[in-house]
Amino acid sequence: MPARSPSPPPGRRVAVIVSRFNEEVTTRLLEGARDALRRHRLPDSHVDVVWVPGAFELPVAAEAAAASERYDVIVALGCVIRGETPHFEYVAGEAARGLGNVALAHRIAVGFGVLTTETLEQALARAGGPAGNKGVEAAEAALQTADVLDRLGAPRAASRD
Repeated sequence: MPARSPSPPPGRRVAVIVSRFNEEVTTRLLEGARDALRRHRLPDSHVDVVWVPGAFELPVAAEAAAASERYDVIVALGCVIRGETPHFEYVAGEAARGLGNVALAHRIAVGFGVLTTETLEQALARAGGPAGNKGVEAAEAALQTADVLDRLGAPRAASRD
């Protein structure tokens, strides 16, 4: 595994955007993400947590956070559990597409912590259970990507007004 930087650049700010839908799961993802950010020496005062109704709303909130230019990193956390209708595919696909678009449009690190599972039990297993905590992984991936962007000297894309 590549070496990680011992601490984030001074002043690095993170927006963690969390879906309220399936809150039993997303709260655990948030706990994991916050633990990971603290382990990387990011003070709580540099982390803003924003709640949205569901995973479908994650991209628009991420877009607003990126456009504000207050944040260097965005971590998006949600949980979409398959039901009996195609709703699952639409919500999960649009969340992924939208968050990817935000990352590319703004050249900002966006950690994708949106679980897509068949059952609540599978989701809980990935939110601090036997399968680990994907909130931790999303936060760490976003911080590592921000480090890469810094090393590449990639300027942030101009905000769209």
